[in-house]
Amino acid sequence: MQPARLKLRIASSRNLTCVCTVAGAPEVAQDVRIDCNSNEIWVAVKTQSGAFNGMIYPKGLSKNSSCMSEFVHQRSPVRYRLPLRSCNTMSTDLSDGGIEYFNTIVVQPHLKLVTNQGRGFHIRCRYTTKDKTITNDVNVSMMDASPLTATAPMPGCTMKIFYGDPSLHEVAENVKIGDPLTLVISIDQQDAFGLRISDCLVRDGLGWGEQRLIDEDGCPIDGEIMGQFKYSPSKTTASVHFQAHKFPYTASVYYQCNVRLCIKADHGCDDVPPTCENNAVRRRRRDTEGDKDGGTPATIEVYSGLYVNEATDIKGDVSDDVAREKTPDDPNSICISQRNFAIGIAIAGLVLMLAVIAAILILLARRRHRKEASTTGSSIYSGPYTNTAYSHSS
Repeated sequence: MQPARLKLRIASSRNLTCVCTVAGAPEVAQDVRIDCNSNEIWVAVKTQSGAFNGMIYPKGLSKNSSCMSEFVHQRSPVRYRLPLRSCNTMSTDLSDGGIEYFNTIVVQPHLKLVTNQGRGFHIRCRYTTKDKTITNDVNVSMMDASPLTATAPMPGCTMKIFYGDPSLHEVAENVKIGDPLTLVISIDQQDAFGLRISDCLVRDGLGWGEQRLIDEDGCPIDGEIMGQFKYSPSKTTASVHFQAHKFPYTASVYYQCNVRLCIKADHGCDDVPPTCENNAVRRRRRDTEGDKDGGTPATIEVYSGLYVNEATDIKGDVSDDVAREKTPDDPNSICISQRNFAIGIAIAGLVLMLAVIAAILILLARRRHRKEASTTGSSIYSGPYTNTAYSHSS
């Protein structure tokens, strides 16, 4: 008897518990704890008063009822569910092969108003991938031979959105409308499988709207928004260039695609990339392939998200800001407080008013002076007609 060792790669999440303490906010939170699960993050807010009346929502989504939760006389601790694939929750890859999800939530101790007592909390959850070795004892008998079937391990699959050229490895997290982006989908390098991209769409993360980008055949639906994927010679990587776009009512966008695996042996990946012809030819080819294959290929769903701001917005890290950061000092600019600015405007208005009054008074004075001068001149010219001395001498 000889033990057989099987090495499996099992993805597991590491639950983290974070304790956050906020001073000067007795009503809002005494401490905050988070639990990282496979589909959501649970946030537990403990208040000093023992009860909570207010709202909890992701930063920037106070008007969205699907992401905002209201609590009325809720006993402490208050539990809030934050989904991983919506409500402004974003993800980033870690150097150790794991993935980190992050978001910023606001705890507001009022049901209708936004007050200065509200507090923002940065929420982060890290999920790791571990390699485990499973050992099993198998009785091997020389008398009975059992057929063994070797199965290739399922390759890992990732989707990343890069800013500009993907060779620069600059992952896009916060961009502006029209910025050049590259969406890259890849599987682990191996010789058994290739990939075929299909059914890509962009979502708002709020459940309000979505737009299809790539159809079930892997062809673009609107080439002006996103074109066709280009595949590497090994057919383990596919990429497409596009310009950043967004929904008009939110800055967060999520991209989702289906990755169907094809077997490189026996020409199983010869139709990659697809030929985007007219719909009739593509439909006939798809029906023929379905009859020939007689099965459904393995499909992996991948997604990624980022923030897209208006063209006039300043590029920055939205996820890590509870409030707007102060603009860096510029030696060519002058900063004035609102109070001093208002006083300056009032003084300038008063000076302008006095200047107008002075100009009116000067104009009236000059008119009066001209009138007096005109009256005096008339009496001088009328003298010769009433000169008594001239009349007497004549």
